[in-house]
Amino acid sequence: MLDRMRIFSGNANLPLAQKVCENLGVSLGKASVTTFSDGETRVEINENVRGMDTFIIQSTCPPVNSTCMELLIMIDAMKRASADRITAVIPYYGYARQDRKVAPRAPISAKLVADLITAAGASRVLSIDLHAGQIQGFFNIPVDNLFATPVLLDYIRRYYQGNIVIVSPDTGGVERARAFGKRLDVNIAIVDKRREGPNESAVMNIIGDVKGARVIVLDDMIDTAGTITQAARALEGAGAVEVSVCCTHPVLSGPAIERIESSTLKEIIVTDTIPLHDMAKTCNRIKVLSVAGLISEAVRRIYYNDSVHSLFI
Repeated sequence: MLDRMRIFSGNANLPLAQKVCENLGVSLGKASVTTFSDGETRVEINENVRGMDTFIIQSTCPPVNSTCMELLIMIDAMKRASADRITAVIPYYGYARQDRKVAPRAPISAKLVADLITAAGASRVLSIDLHAGQIQGFFNIPVDNLFATPVLLDYIRRYYQGNIVIVSPDTGGVERARAFGKRLDVNIAIVDKRREGPNESAVMNIIGDVKGARVIVLDDMIDTAGTITQAARALEGAGAVEVSVCCTHPVLSGPAIERIESSTLKEIIVTDTIPLHDMAKTCNRIKVLSVAGLISEAVRRIYYNDSVHSLFI
């Protein structure tokens, strides 16, 4: 009985929104999200949402500024159309890496985007694997931060056996690697790296034993793939027999695909929080898993005011 639920999508990840609707047995809401000739975003909601529980599925992925504006304007349109509750479903939250001041006079853009979403009229936010957990505190509305762990773990258990080691590509991801390692009952290791500049990193050494192991590097996103390819070389130098990568958000910008293709990485396991661009689709090392089932169950629970946290117990 989802008669008062309406699900809409911008242009960021329409296939994911359609899968979520199929899982829930509802139709995707009718909305026109286009641009004027000067590039301004133009939104029209083409059905009644008065008093409805509305969900807008929109990753703020490349082109980030455009997808972000689509989300904000769609939220505003729902608010002005008297929707009862507006949930911004943001599988990939752009600007999440700018969650603190890293230099004098630097902005905290993740907080700014949170303020914009709140000011636009969102009632709550649903996201997956936020780059930094504290981003939840940037909002003055409820935030559900889902984890893609169940989806990724199921694949790893099915296709990876033997001497497995889960590796964090930096110290910031140790907690994530430890949680994975605990569920798989395997050891973990850490890549010690020193970042030379934006989107650049230098691998220093390996903390932990990876000799003779099948290694899975675990991260929340892959952007230019510099970190993971350098980590793979360091891990192989430390005796790993095979290196794969597992991440939630396949940003894959700039030289990412070229770096992956020229590396010795066996497989890149990602989810569909961000749709693969054309070049990424040609890379046969990339395996895409869908989080549509996870999102649809979370949406159903929000609609019925059930616990979302119990998804991960």
